[in-house]
Amino acid sequence: MNTEDQNENLAGEGTPGNEPPESPASRDMDSGNMEPGKAQPGSKSQFNKYLNLAVGFVKSHRWARVTLTSAVILLLLLLILSVPVYLAPAMQHSWGKSRAECRPDSSLLENRAIRRQISATRNEITRLERRLASFVPTQTYLVINTVDNRFSLYRNRKLIREGYCSSGSYTLLKTEEGDKEWIFKTPRGRLSIQGKITHPVWRKPDWAFVEEGLPIPGPSDPSRYEFGVLGKYAMSLGDGYLIHGTLYQRQLGMPVTHGCIRLGDEDLDAVFNSLNVGSRVYIY
Repeated sequence: MNTEDQNENLAGEGTPGNEPPESPASRDMDSGNMEPGKAQPGSKSQFNKYLNLAVGFVKSHRWARVTLTSAVILLLLLLILSVPVYLAPAMQHSWGKSRAECRPDSSLLENRAIRRQISATRNEITRLERRLASFVPTQTYLVINTVDNRFSLYRNRKLIREGYCSSGSYTLLKTEEGDKEWIFKTPRGRLSIQGKITHPVWRKPDWAFVEEGLPIPGPSDPSRYEFGVLGKYAMSLGDGYLIHGTLYQRQLGMPVTHGCIRLGDEDLDAVFNSLNVGSRVYIY
């Protein structure tokens, strides 16, 4: 073999130190560096692979399709419900900031017809205010709120005392035979104090014995009279309804009575000494 053939063989095999120069692209691929903003082909193919697996899984399993559909419907419903709950108030708030303020137009006041209409409206408002004031008593009166179970005591149209009370429970009681029944509710409307009693004695009605599971005694039976359960004072509202004290102070503020109004000891003392026979009691 001549010298030229040996040199050609050595060049074809590639001896150390005589390797062909690498291209920039090959160096970037070997070092794992890619151009900015371009994803690697391997990661993209893996994403497509997992996406195809997920799609195939959903198509091949009915319960997966049902679950996915239900989740999408639920998200749509939540999105629809969020519009009036969150988006609408937010948009309304933003609109309110951008709206122009309503200012009176001084040019309209030059019109005599508009001035007469304004004057007539003011006179009507004054008349209605006077009429409303005529319905409010100037003497001491009591207001009972059976919704919140609170009372308010007024004198000369000013609040002088307020606090908790108890009103009717609105429960239904029947006898075993079903021939009698009672609904324990507090009457509503404009009532008045018809009588005032000190150290009252409770005459138990028939429902009190039915509630305890006892036979109903005669009208004058001693078991009908019970002392010390109505407090120190009682005020009659008519039809057997009273404003009185209670042994169960912790139940004030709750609808637990059989129709009467219960007050705490201090509140009962203040109301009893403030109201007279004929004083108004408004219950709502």
